[in-house]
Amino acid sequence: MRSQPHVLGIVLAGGEGRRLYPMTSDRAKPAVPFGGSYRLIDFVLSNLVNGGYERVCVLTQYKSHSLDRHISQNWWTSGFHGEYITPVPAQQRLGPRWYTGSADAIFQSMNLIDDEKPDYIVVLGADHVYRMDPSQMVEAHIASGAAATVAGIRVPRSEAFAFGCIESDDDDRITAFVEKPSDPPGTPDDPDVTYASMGNYVFSTDALVEMLKRDAADGDSDHDMGGDIIPAFVERGEAYVYDFNSNVIPGETERDKGYWRDVGTIDAFYDAHMDLISPNPRFNLYNQRWPIRGATSHLPPAKFIGGGSASDSMVGAGCIVSGATVRNSVLSNDVSIGEGSVVQGSVLMPGVRIGRNAVVRNAILDKNVVVADDGQLGVDLDHDRERFQVSTGGIVSVGKNLRVE
Repeated sequence: MRSQPHVLGIVLAGGEGRRLYPMTSDRAKPAVPFGGSYRLIDFVLSNLVNGGYERVCVLTQYKSHSLDRHISQNWWTSGFHGEYITPVPAQQRLGPRWYTGSADAIFQSMNLIDDEKPDYIVVLGADHVYRMDPSQMVEAHIASGAAATVAGIRVPRSEAFAFGCIESDDDDRITAFVEKPSDPPGTPDDPDVTYASMGNYVFSTDALVEMLKRDAADGDSDHDMGGDIIPAFVERGEAYVYDFNSNVIPGETERDKGYWRDVGTIDAFYDAHMDLISPNPRFNLYNQRWPIRGATSHLPPAKFIGGGSASDSMVGAGCIVSGATVRNSVLSNDVSIGEGSVVQGSVLMPGVRIGRNAVVRNAILDKNVVVADDGQLGVDLDHDRERFQVSTGGIVSVGKNLRVE
């Protein structure tokens, strides 16, 4: 029987996430709460662990305290066979400078590769919502003989101009890799769709190490994985595309197969939450054959009293809905809503407190926000803009620990 390849997982978790402000005002983007009980990074870590990869380094940089704490408290392994999932902060190993790009982050962390000596390296982003078995991508990488493999998701060609796009031949070899093209290329089997890069890669270790060293010596490089490293492999004819649509997840449905969301903006973040709460959800958090692992809660069950109700919603542990109405919303753990209040189409982070007779519509409330009695959000957007962030889609965002009168 063939032995399993030795694989190291590297998760790039250093993004500032400026477009997701105020959710990223004092935390790294991968640490932003999502879906009631999770952080964004939980999706990529769950995919790695479910796929059998438990030697994982998470490269952090900006505002990483809450992210480091979440990983340390919730992502432990037995370690009996050398497994580990560990945050690795920027260490300035090459002098007094932070990472200058995603490729530089790996280059500055070369000691991790030298210590582990993997055959292959899986490099994944930390801020997308999706299910994927990375072991299937590794198998495809090995079978192709590629030095680099890029996961591509099929998107309508008319929408692909917003992505890094992949052009490939009939053998899946990448012939061009272009950022946000005005005329996106079609796929070999369908001219109306384009492979968009998911920012997920598999590399043969020796090839990646050699390319990172070359890139580090290039003063004109931006030291970016998608912008510099992948195009260099494409130029050599050594990069292949992996069709995300071919990835098979146990327990998936036709409805949620192939789901992937970049939640880099407030509107995208909000829409991804709304995808969770329909009776037939576009992304199913309840697939126990490929579970998403989040923070452990020691809170009591949710409680509804005084006629309180929630419809088409997700309600976390420790919530108390007291004579209030909740519709089409996601309530994280430890949320309380007072008598006579209405919450509709909203996302409430842990610790939110809403008083009596308040109205909250089409809003995202970060941790520990307090809405006073009779407070209103999403009712008068002009008034909301004077106090808080309002997205182009009309979503009101309130940062951590603020009070809404």
